[in-house]
Amino acid sequence: MTGPGLLPGLPPEDEAKRFRLGAHRVRDPEETLERALRHAGRFGLTRVAVLTGLDVTGIPVAAAVRPNARSLSVFQGKGATLAAAKASAVMEAVEAWHAETLAAPLRWGSHDRLRESGLAPLDPARLPHSAAAPDLSAREAPMLWVEGRDLADGSPLWVPLDLVTADYALDGPPSSGFLQATTNGLASGNTRGEALVHALAELVERDAHALWLALPPAARAETAIDPASIADPLCADLLACFAAAGIALAIWDITSDLGIPAFRVLALPGREEPGVEAELGLGCHPDPGVALSRALTEAAQSRVTRISGARDDFAPESYAAPARAARRAAALRALSEAVPPRRRFEAVRGCAAPTIHGDLALLLSRIGAAGLGPAAWVDMTREEIGIPVVRAVVAGLEGTPGPAGGGYAPGARARARTRAHA
Repeated sequence: MTGPGLLPGLPPEDEAKRFRLGAHRVRDPEETLERALRHAGRFGLTRVAVLTGLDVTGIPVAAAVRPNARSLSVFQGKGATLAAAKASAVMEAVEAWHAETLAAPLRWGSHDRLRESGLAPLDPARLPHSAAAPDLSAREAPMLWVEGRDLADGSPLWVPLDLVTADYALDGPPSSGFLQATTNGLASGNTRGEALVHALAELVERDAHALWLALPPAARAETAIDPASIADPLCADLLACFAAAGIALAIWDITSDLGIPAFRVLALPGREEPGVEAELGLGCHPDPGVALSRALTEAAQSRVTRISGARDDFAPESYAAPARAARRAAALRALSEAVPPRRRFEAVRGCAAPTIHGDLALLLSRIGAAGLGPAAWVDMTREEIGIPVVRAVVAGLEGTPGPAGGGYAPGARARARTRAHA
């Protein structure tokens, strides 16, 4: 099925959902992987490793290695099948290469200066801030900008480069560091629409998690999901994998006011695993089963990532006894908030559409209805390669809290949530 482009600037493309095991895709993982590996040399991709056997869950986890990357050099992937895990890892590597080698004109100046020049920049005051941001007004801080498009009408919308590039090898201009520079909203797919759905769902997931963490413990406890209520076949199989390995799980419904299903999973180490700490998984998707399966497989991936010891962004001190003890204590406190679980899985309402473009329209509608946006996207697709890669940025959504965010200043939504429960 090929339909008209949903968005201005989005070409007509295939939007039928042909693969539905843990994801909604227009192609199966084997085909996605084969198409990406045709360009392995161009991406500097030297190895794809199967890491599943490093752990005891049996849930497929893979890694793709780009030794000369300008961000991370090891990219993890997970999935319901080994092919899906390999495709996940390779596509992570592919999208990072595109963001590292972004070829687009840049503008230097503050938000206010760009507006005076007649351009339309995103308001940096409504974007995720770094905790170490310079003592400047967000709109007056000079920074580099790249041109994107408004997802609503296709009009030009300038986006801070820090929220688009993944080239972290060189120091940026003096004011860099004002915004939280992560890979949130960077996504690839079989089509641009598929990539945009993945990008927006990831941004909604980070926002939902930040809002959930802003709740007091008693309110978080009310969101704990009873695992016995989970009837989704794939999720039930994944739960059985953890149970067979003696790994206890805590699951929370962290769905925000946007109503896009989102879950948080904490995997506790088994009694015979003195060297393994609890690991976290998050997932968000219009289909609750897909959202939860993503959180479950990400928890498995997080365990393997820690065990493998090959991630560039894991500081050596994070493996030291004090850090490990602190993580274990925090996990046990979190687990105590989830017992007994109070919410059933079927209480989480799904909203998935029959097509990829339908999911995209739904995400944009929910974002707009919450008074968020504008939503911008930068198309980084290289036509000679033919793998769609995008970066999405939505004004007003929260960023990534905790150590994974590299220092994060809560935004307006998180501060309002904290005040509401003070």
